[in-house]
Amino acid sequence: MIILGIETSCDETSASVLKDGIILSNVVNTQLIHSEYGGVVPSLASKNHEKLINHIVNKAISDSKIKLSDIDAIAVTQGPGLIGSLMVGLNYAKGLSVGLGKPIIGISHLEGHLFSGLIDNNIKFPYTCLLVSGGHTQIWQVKSFNNYKILSTTVDDAAGEAFDKGARILGLKYPGGPEIEKTAINGDKNKYKFTIPRVKSNPFNFSFSGMKTALLYLTDEFSKNDLKVELSNIAASYQESIINTLLYKLSDVLDFYKTDNVLIAGGVSANKRFRIKSNKLEKDKNIKIHFPDFKYCTDNAAMIAMVGYKKMLINDISNLDILPFSSIEHA
Repeated sequence: MIILGIETSCDETSASVLKDGIILSNVVNTQLIHSEYGGVVPSLASKNHEKLINHIVNKAISDSKIKLSDIDAIAVTQGPGLIGSLMVGLNYAKGLSVGLGKPIIGISHLEGHLFSGLIDNNIKFPYTCLLVSGGHTQIWQVKSFNNYKILSTTVDDAAGEAFDKGARILGLKYPGGPEIEKTAINGDKNKYKFTIPRVKSNPFNFSFSGMKTALLYLTDEFSKNDLKVELSNIAASYQESIINTLLYKLSDVLDFYKTDNVLIAGGVSANKRFRIKSNKLEKDKNIKIHFPDFKYCTDNAAMIAMVGYKKMLINDISNLDILPFSSIEHA
């Protein structure tokens, strides 16, 4: 069975070909223009998807050494994401579906991340997934395919968003996560303290807006020259606090639900310091923590193709009238 995956939920235009659960190709184009604005501009994102998508799909087909007519189904991100960006991918997939006479399968972007670790890895059910990206920070219980629920979520900013906003405060480029990670390499991670927030309504939930505000207040205490001197220390301390928050909440969930099999997925899971600290948690709790390969951490079509493949196996296909959705509430 051959699945073509298409992902256009935000600012990555991606296409992937999967055959019988094995990725044959995965092409990702990240739109660099958004770095000029310090964040993703929705109108520019959708316009760039329109320019790129045909080329990206053709490249994925070419790299996979198959013909477009060989595919058995098209899996496409339906949401959550930017409506304009999602529409580009959905409309392109619908056109292929009609033109080739192949079924279309609408995929939740979040479901893609939940199964990104299954690409090139053998993760057994059940497992707990810490999904941590620019738009979402959640902990999911994954009992089996099509059987999972959210155990915790963020009440304000996502962790990736906290990195992006923090980078902007520190005068660093977008996307913020890699910039802060790079700046923090030679910094003292213990020099500045940021409080790990507690959410009264659900102690497993995350909150990062207060940490971002604390960073803003801290930088206001420095002159421009002094801030340059302290930049690596501040970046290291801020990064450490975000990572500590993620692992602290994950640890609480694992203790409560007695889980010993974990996947950490999403863009932030590519952070090397995060992986090092996760290894310590793994040893301390005698559990197994899995990470996707680095190329499958950020948004990509391979994870969409993987979920499409699993849905195709149980004949869970969509209609041509499927619509995009912007938030998880509509998933």
